[in-house]
Amino acid sequence: MKLKEDVPPLLLHVFRSMVWVYSIITFLPWYLISGTSAKQARAKRVKARSVSGNPAGPYRAMHSQNQLVSQLYVAMDTLDKVFAYAVQRFPHRDCLGTRELLSEEDEVQHNGKIFKKVILGEYNWLSFEETFQLAQTFGSGLAALGQRPHHNIAIICETRAEWIITAQACFMYNFPLVTVYATLGGPAIAHGLNETRVTHIITSKDLFQSRLMVSILGEVPRLQHIIVVDSKPSSWSGLPHGIQVHNMASVQELGAMKMAVQRPQPLSSDIAVIMYTSGSTDIPKGVKISHSNLVAAVSGMAERIPGLDENDTYIGYLPLAHVLELSAELVCVSHGCRIGYSSPQTLSDQSTKIKKGSKGDTSVLKPTLMAAVPEIMDRIYKTVMRRVEEMSRVQRTLFVLAYNYKMEQISKGYSTPLCDRLVFRKVRSLLGGNTRVLLSGGAPLSPATQRFMNICFCCPVGQGYGLTETCGAATISEVYDYSTGHVGAPLVCSEIMLKDWEEGGYYSTDKPHPRGEILIGGPNVTLGYCDNEMTNKEDFFVDKKGQRWFCTGDIGEFQPDGCLKIIDRKKDLVKLQAGEYVSLGKVEAVLKNCSLIDNICAYAKSDQSYVIGFVVPNQKQLLSLAEQRCVRGSWEEICNHPDMEREVIRIITEAAVTAKLERFEIPKKICLSSEPWTPETGLVTDAFKLKRKELKTHYQADIERMYGGK
Repeated sequence: MKLKEDVPPLLLHVFRSMVWVYSIITFLPWYLISGTSAKQARAKRVKARSVSGNPAGPYRAMHSQNQLVSQLYVAMDTLDKVFAYAVQRFPHRDCLGTRELLSEEDEVQHNGKIFKKVILGEYNWLSFEETFQLAQTFGSGLAALGQRPHHNIAIICETRAEWIITAQACFMYNFPLVTVYATLGGPAIAHGLNETRVTHIITSKDLFQSRLMVSILGEVPRLQHIIVVDSKPSSWSGLPHGIQVHNMASVQELGAMKMAVQRPQPLSSDIAVIMYTSGSTDIPKGVKISHSNLVAAVSGMAERIPGLDENDTYIGYLPLAHVLELSAELVCVSHGCRIGYSSPQTLSDQSTKIKKGSKGDTSVLKPTLMAAVPEIMDRIYKTVMRRVEEMSRVQRTLFVLAYNYKMEQISKGYSTPLCDRLVFRKVRSLLGGNTRVLLSGGAPLSPATQRFMNICFCCPVGQGYGLTETCGAATISEVYDYSTGHVGAPLVCSEIMLKDWEEGGYYSTDKPHPRGEILIGGPNVTLGYCDNEMTNKEDFFVDKKGQRWFCTGDIGEFQPDGCLKIIDRKKDLVKLQAGEYVSLGKVEAVLKNCSLIDNICAYAKSDQSYVIGFVVPNQKQLLSLAEQRCVRGSWEEICNHPDMEREVIRIITEAAVTAKLERFEIPKKICLSSEPWTPETGLVTDAFKLKRKELKTHYQADIERMYGGK
């Protein structure tokens, strides 16, 4: 969508004339030198097709029509072999980097709250060889503490170098690694630890004190050893009887002394990871992921990143307990890329923990590769657009004209080097200035946000689709394809079928495009859920050829070029009283583009005739609106004021009509939330997906109010 051009017609005509003259002079030389013709052809080519000729599929990428890819390198069928091969190729290259903490201080805010601010130094790097040695001695040390092959071990830790070192140690010694989100509630974490029967846990000092000690240790009777990854030794009192606490460095020292001549080699069919889902719909389920599953997923994802090699730098900050981040980091390690660690609180110069005047992680690291969830991209989009609104009229006009001009050029497959250098360089510097590929996953990314990131950050924004049950790998859009609204073609390790869903009215025979429930098959489809045979039978099946398939519950539509578009979700579909079907996810995706909304959850009941919504408003925008309407009070009082609810309903109704939502899809009543939804509140997952069950419980009184107490 173009930005509104608030420019006098004469000035607009002059600008377009100048652009036309510039294009005439530079187009032919640039077109010949830049190789645009080949890129355009690649973007427009058919990327996947049905191997059976049936509109239901299965659809495969053009490169894997005859056979799906299952390995990155010949005979490298387990994760420890893939890492060992990378170490052999890049022994002295940087592998894992962590910034030095120079100082830390408390900063009192205007409202009396205290925020912790940090000043960070340069990145300190471990080479591939050093990382391998640390992983090897740690694995040996864990074995000396009684950890045995094929017996599960858990990690509850922030995204940091020690996480990947632990993972590689477990892959080497065939210890299945159980990953659990630290932000899950105590009972959910204890459920995962007990279901997998772990005796050893790796964690950090902060999480040990704030999570494990508070509500979990006493609920895990099999627990014997806790290994804290922080370098400084510490001792704790009040531990349940029989639990010992160790320091990671001391376990590595023990491992160096007890190093065995030979260690047990994992098989490709052995479990590498048991990854607990974020629990967005129900109690978290443990997904059993084999070595071969992850190797296949890494192979498929790597194929979609052209030129991936040891010269790339990846910034790791998303939770490693999420399959998107783990898969992305394994892709990087396998290709010799270095990984610099960060966090959402220190990512940029403007991040909440970075002291004013000092540099955030992207400014220091200058990554070339980055993954993000849509929530983070939406925040960047809204932040930049608010800054544009605050510019002088001349600056804003220049930005808008350049933005709209570049949008036109991108739609034709052309680049705009002059605009990139003169107008968008400052915006691009927010992520370090060197980013060449951005990958979005974990939830649907709106076309408006995707196009904005394309334009302002001067790089492709690939949108991926996958689930924990498929190792995060199913589709990724190609970097040459700048079109929006789809998630790309199947990866070379996956194939996709469409299953008719009669209740929702989706059929593979639909015109103009086949539609249906998305079924994903391939070597990346996992082994199923831990101790949950009933759900395994519902969600997984094996076909006549012995290939595993997963039923996603998502509704998809294949485009003529073989790209997949996600159009609905079975669990998000609600039938209203009059018989209309409402896709809650669709409503939310449209309304989240409204600058007044930071987050929204649509809700509907089948015995009611209209949709309602819970809204987290943007504080700056709502306060400005309150001032215009002469509404005063505390932030909570403003959110609860009936006049503000009516104003917000008016604004989001206008946005919904502009986006062509149906009348019955537009929320008729809303509740404004004065508190943001964070993983810590338990209302969203670590990937910022809505937890609908928890949100319903949290807002039950408001639901009854908005539905008239029925």
